[in-house]
Amino acid sequence: MASRFAGFQNISLRSLVGRSPRSVAGQVFLLQVVVVVLLVACGVLALVVQSKRDTTAEAERRSLAVAETFAHSPGVLAALQSPDPTKILQPLTEAGRKAAGVDFIVVMDTNGIRYTHPLPNQIGKRFVGRIGPSLRGQVYTESVVGPLGREVQTTVPVKDADGKVVGLVSAGLKVRNVASQVERQLPIILGAGAGALLLATGGMALVGRRLQRQTHSLAPEEMTRMYEHHDTVLHSVREGVLIIGADGRLLLANDEARRLLDLPPDAEGRHVTQLPSLEPETVALLVSGREATDEVHAAGERLLAVNQRPTDHAAGPGGTVVTLRDSTELQAVTGRAEVARERLNLLYDAGLCIGTTLDVARTADELAHVAVPRFADFATVDLADAVLHGDEPAPTATGIRRTAVCGVRDDHPLYEKDRLIDFLPSTPQAHGYGTGRPELVADLSTAAGWHAQDPVRTREIMDYGIHSLVAAPIRARGAVLGMANFWRAENRAPFDDEDLALAEELVARAAISIDNARRYTREHALAVTLQRSLLPRALPEQSALEVGYRYLPAQSGVSGDWFDVIPLPGGRVALVVGDVVGHGLHAAATMGRLRTAVHNFSTLDLPPDELLGHLDDLVGRIDQEETDTESAAGILGATCLYAIYDPVTRSCAMARAGHPAPALVHPDGSVTFADLPAGPPLGLGGTPFQTTELELTDGTQIVLYTDGLIEDRSRDLDVGMEMLREALAGAPDRPPDESCQAALDALLSGRPGDDVALLVARTRALPPDQVVDWDVPPEPAAVSGMRDAVSEKLDEWGLTELGFSVELVLSELITNAIRHGSEPIHVRLIRDRTLICEVSDGSSTSPHLRYAATMDEGGRGLFLVSQMAERWGTRYTPQGKVIWAEQALPATLPELGPPPAGPDAAPDNGT
Repeated sequence: MASRFAGFQNISLRSLVGRSPRSVAGQVFLLQVVVVVLLVACGVLALVVQSKRDTTAEAERRSLAVAETFAHSPGVLAALQSPDPTKILQPLTEAGRKAAGVDFIVVMDTNGIRYTHPLPNQIGKRFVGRIGPSLRGQVYTESVVGPLGREVQTTVPVKDADGKVVGLVSAGLKVRNVASQVERQLPIILGAGAGALLLATGGMALVGRRLQRQTHSLAPEEMTRMYEHHDTVLHSVREGVLIIGADGRLLLANDEARRLLDLPPDAEGRHVTQLPSLEPETVALLVSGREATDEVHAAGERLLAVNQRPTDHAAGPGGTVVTLRDSTELQAVTGRAEVARERLNLLYDAGLCIGTTLDVARTADELAHVAVPRFADFATVDLADAVLHGDEPAPTATGIRRTAVCGVRDDHPLYEKDRLIDFLPSTPQAHGYGTGRPELVADLSTAAGWHAQDPVRTREIMDYGIHSLVAAPIRARGAVLGMANFWRAENRAPFDDEDLALAEELVARAAISIDNARRYTREHALAVTLQRSLLPRALPEQSALEVGYRYLPAQSGVSGDWFDVIPLPGGRVALVVGDVVGHGLHAAATMGRLRTAVHNFSTLDLPPDELLGHLDDLVGRIDQEETDTESAAGILGATCLYAIYDPVTRSCAMARAGHPAPALVHPDGSVTFADLPAGPPLGLGGTPFQTTELELTDGTQIVLYTDGLIEDRSRDLDVGMEMLREALAGAPDRPPDESCQAALDALLSGRPGDDVALLVARTRALPPDQVVDWDVPPEPAAVSGMRDAVSEKLDEWGLTELGFSVELVLSELITNAIRHGSEPIHVRLIRDRTLICEVSDGSSTSPHLRYAATMDEGGRGLFLVSQMAERWGTRYTPQGKVIWAEQALPATLPELGPPPAGPDAAPDNGT
């Protein structure tokens, strides 16, 4: 307790010492200290006076009681009448004085002569004091200076039986003894006063400290000036201020708040719910006491920004303080800024949403969709019909096709999509198309030129509620491609000049994308046309394979994929599938060069690995040429698969250069992928290719394809190959064309991202009765025997009329093999779409056609062969060479032409 008191005292002293007397808090504190000191002093003085008065009264009461008691004591009257009263009364008075606690008891006669006194020398002397009143029978109290000093005494008469005063008794106390009692009480009185002063001072120190915080140690004049300024600011500031108590009553409202809320003069002190000028939403906010920041509330025609905060954060009085700001004009400015922001957002979104593809119709549809409903209720895009095909637009607004239509509802009476429109010159569309500037029709009901286009439909449009139009030309690179029309119906505000500018900017951004799509459409059409012209338009006639095929150009443009079916001598057929890296015209042109090269190399009847080797050299040279010319479209490579199927032996020789392995659909419905060495892509060089020979069962389907069929961003290559396997399996009797479609349906969900070339060929084995062969002894005499055997076989086949020519051709070829070739010599006849005669030997020396002079004995053998045969040639085998010649069957046998002449004819190594 003592420590708390000491701490309290220290706080009070520190507060007292540290407070400036100039501040309001300091002056209030000093005033309070003075008042407390005066109050304590007055209290002490009052206590002292009261103590003295009470002590004097007590002395008077005691002296009176002692005097009365002694005067009426038995024996006092008799003693006074005795001859020596002193002898009798002196011992009695001393005993009574001591017993009663008074300073003296004096008995005297009626003349005032003392019979008794505490001081014996005072006996017989005259009493000091008034005795007159007592002689008259009264009791008299007085304060006198007697023998003992300053005294308080009471004199009482002593009466006889007749009521006659016969003596007097006086008892009293010295004033010094009375003062000593007061002095004994004074320390207690002063201590109580000091304690009261200390407590009062400490309390005032705490009050002063809080007052100091609240007034920030301001001087009185500063406080006065501050409150004057506060009052001035409060009522002159252009922001309303309300202070609302915890009970919801309005405690304060400045002038601005009264003006903004139209408050009555007696608003202060009333509950906010009793203020009729406040809107219900505003009343609900003020009553709730919740925090609010810039909430917009209506106050008549004004819009007020309301902020509300509670006032009890620092243990202050409950309630809220509210500020009000007139934001009517700000709302208007904010509304315009919001409109500008929305328009900027619209243009930004247009930049993101329009032109996502290089498709003209899709881009036009994107323009219509981005404008509805943020700018217009309905939007239509009309493009020149030529633009949709990639061509240049017409100079007038005729032949305009409605390409895109979008609206908030689908039951509108506007022209439908894909309709071809010829706008009259009086219409806003035709005028804007001709001038290249946007047209604004704020009120369609007054647009006579627009009504003339289609009076019935325009009346339906007006009845539907469409009332305003902006027609903006789609202009890019100096040409108008079409018109974008924006219509309003549900939005009752007509288009204005700002909307016209926005529409022009919006359409300008879309126009570039539409023109880019138009140019791409034209280039894509050119590239597709070029590529399709380079691809086979029809498959050649042949009996070895039943072929079906598909070619799908890529979504982003043409590529370098190609396929081919090439008939070869001996009834054989070559199958080719290739893929040039890249897209566009360059890839398509390069594909054409490679396809031509494959055709040329196939005429040499090269095995697959050698043909790919030559093709690899060609691609390398082309790539080097592109590099030397610093062309930006250099070839990075190509892939190719080349296969040769022989229907006689049912063998298929294949080689590939970086291309996917072919799938084989066996007659039992199972599907396998041929195990071929991959080989590097064409153009890399350095690594030889390898040929693999497979013996295929009759009816086996060979499936050649490019990687666009099996590769996709959403799946791995292995997954694509497995999907192809599943699409082909289980249907061995399905025609190749249907197998192509089944594979496309299973692996492609839409337009592919890369070109797809697919070739399905079902093998056919040549029947044994259509093939005959003989071994020929290396003797000239064997030629006649072979002629007889061949003639007999031709008669069996019903080809007797070919006997002469065939015998002549075989005679020349066999004679040539015997003379210039080596063993073994072999002859084979194949009856297919043509009659094929083959003579093989073990020599690799190639015969050449030559021109023989008139006098030459030889050199005419191969010339005769070339004249008698429809085609002839040489192919090389691992065992040697084969010279072949084809004869047309009788129904198509051509007439013999004249022999070639001139110095360009090659010499003949045969007879």
